[in-house]
Amino acid sequence: MADLVVGIQWGDEGKGKVVDALAKTYDYVVRYQGGHNAGHTIVVNGQKIALHLIPSGILYPHCKNIIGNGVVIDPSALLQELKPFEGLQGRLFISDKAHIILPYHSMLDKARELSKKDKAIGTTGKGIGPAYTDKIARNGIRMNDLRDFRTLERKIVANLQDMQILQDAYEFALPSLESIMSELESNAKVLLPFVCDTTQLLWQAQESGKKILCEGAQGSMLDIDHGTYPFVTSSNTTASGACSGTGLAPRDINEVIGIAKAYCTRVGNGVFPTEDFSESGEYMRQRGAEFGTTTGRSRRCGWFDAVAVKYACRLNGCTSLSIMKMDVLDGLDRIKVCTAYEYKGQNITYIPTDYENAKPIYTEFAGWDSVAGIRDESALPQNAKTYIEFLEQFVGVRISLISTSPEREDVIIR
Repeated sequence: MADLVVGIQWGDEGKGKVVDALAKTYDYVVRYQGGHNAGHTIVVNGQKIALHLIPSGILYPHCKNIIGNGVVIDPSALLQELKPFEGLQGRLFISDKAHIILPYHSMLDKARELSKKDKAIGTTGKGIGPAYTDKIARNGIRMNDLRDFRTLERKIVANLQDMQILQDAYEFALPSLESIMSELESNAKVLLPFVCDTTQLLWQAQESGKKILCEGAQGSMLDIDHGTYPFVTSSNTTASGACSGTGLAPRDINEVIGIAKAYCTRVGNGVFPTEDFSESGEYMRQRGAEFGTTTGRSRRCGWFDAVAVKYACRLNGCTSLSIMKMDVLDGLDRIKVCTAYEYKGQNITYIPTDYENAKPIYTEFAGWDSVAGIRDESALPQNAKTYIEFLEQFVGVRISLISTSPEREDVIIR
């Protein structure tokens, strides 16, 4: 059976570090949704390694890494990411059903965002949404299409004709057919050797008793169906996306490991009830280096929302929870946790559809001096232990891992 690592907040929770820590015991690591709008940062011996499309198991030579059919791929961005790695044949596999982000997707993405002005979603502008739109509209170009350039050209000509209307509406310049085809031909020469039916590959791995770990991008609160719509991403970021994005069946999923920070962050626009605009929020931003791996944008920072985390854990069927960046809270006198909302004159402990009308109600905790680098739970300050125990009890999911610094080895296994 396959295990799954899933973000429980608005992304950037620290999934990369957890997948990296787990990957050494798995045979396959699979990325199942999203695109290069996501970034997983892993710190090894002080060196930061940022991954966007490549699964986090790439750092272990024994791991086979799969980019599943639910991912949308910018071929040029993937090639750029592959440059530091060698000997990937037989270790990297790309689904022939994964959809391709083309240059006009990113152009449309940026133009559409600009047109919305103060109502913009806050996308990365990398073409993720338009690529998924074409997929749903049945106009998408898939990795398998790179094997037949005559048919591929006809499909792109048709898409460019459709795009003409959007070009006029949003006032952006479409790339030429020649430039698109030339770039794809160059990319195909390098990428096609990695392209295969990854669903069959995963089924064969299961039948052979191989251990499989699936990793998602973004977080559950950005899920297209269950997140803070419309300020969400364009794919299913919850556990259900692991099945549709790989070909695995629900019965194939075993452990679901939820990842959450000890506080909370969000990039882009949209509701964020526990956002903190005081010095504490800025303290967390600076100590946590809360700037996007993909965009470099400052992340909005706030307190742990236990109501939202409980909701996301239920959505995903989490069997355990990992709490990341515990050390970022070091030195704060008081630490808040949202344990209810004030909503239309009542106190509630669920997320309403009109979430923007919910105001956080906090439970406060005494802070601690430092947990940085601690690897043994017994060495944690008592106030930090109290904080963890409360989160575990409130959310109702066992906290199995606590991260105490960005370094790969600085974790507490409970």
